[in-house]
Amino acid sequence: MTDTLTAFSGVAHLKTGTPEDVALAVARAGDARVLVFSDATGRQTDLDVSGGAEAIRARYAGEPRGRGRPKLGVTAREVTLLPRHWDWLNDQPGGASAALRRLIDAARKAPEAEMRSRRDTAYRFLAAIAGDYPGFEEASRALYAGDRAGFEARLAPWPADIAGHALKLAYG
Repeated sequence: MTDTLTAFSGVAHLKTGTPEDVALAVARAGDARVLVFSDATGRQTDLDVSGGAEAIRARYAGEPRGRGRPKLGVTAREVTLLPRHWDWLNDQPGGASAALRRLIDAARKAPEAEMRSRRDTAYRFLAAIAGDYPGFEEASRALYAGDRAGFEARLAPWPADIAGHALKLAYG
């Protein structure tokens, strides 16, 4: 599945969508100060908008290719474990890779892991776009304390598009 991106021109929401859609919107925005963020991680990302609309479509329309099984999104990386860990993994149904995928999927589905991930995503977004706003630290504390009302109150004086996106990232 392709990660969605959200672009902001200054403090105004510009576009949310696929990398191709957002890149086209950024290109149309011209020289405006545009920041683009991954909705999955909250991290700021760069898009190559050179060469016009056709070049952008060609660049972002296809799925990225890499090592592993690209059609499945599999990428090869190295994992370092003790021999007893490898022994246990190799005894699991489907082998080591399948066992690791099951363990990771189960951990990711845990409610506390999902909430932590959402908070981290919202924080990364806010640190990049609003880190110098008044009340940023108080908003961050409220976010990590799980104080939604306090978080919303700290965001209230900020630009509506930024506050709204932060709330969407933090709470869905």
